[in-house]
Amino acid sequence: MKRKTLGAALCALVASAALLLAADPNMGTWKLNEGKSKLSPGATKNNMVVYAAAGDSVKITVDGVDADGKKVHHEWTGKYDGKDYAVTGDPTSDTRAYTKGADANTMTFVAKKGGKVTVNGKVVVAADGKSRTVSAEGVNAKGEKVSSSAVYDKQ
Repeated sequence: MKRKTLGAALCALVASAALLLAADPNMGTWKLNEGKSKLSPGATKNNMVVYAAAGDSVKITVDGVDADGKKVHHEWTGKYDGKDYAVTGDPTSDTRAYTKGADANTMTFVAKKGGKVTVNGKVVVAADGKSRTVSAEGVNAKGEKVSSSAVYDKQ
């Protein structure tokens, strides 16, 4: 009997996590709309960003090019709880922390390298869910100040 109860509780927990992630408007594949974006010289151009469920967390995968035209690929897996989670493949950060905003369509993030903040940003998904804007300020891999307003279209 305990096994059935434990199994039912585990199924309920997994289903609840799946429902919460499914309601996240960031989930899915996002392609950079260069025509609507304003990227400062020296900023990395993230051409494709994918948000996917990873258990009760979110995995964010980014592909793009740096200021020198070299391909970049980095990944982050964590929760929107404001805690630092490891980033792999990003020369400007080794951790990121995401925090949900006042509504489901808004969140903020902080990227750090060696405990020092390198980027602060905000993500806002449009009410129709078809686009999102990522505004960020920080320093690039060369230590230069950069800012961007990148607009992405949902694929």
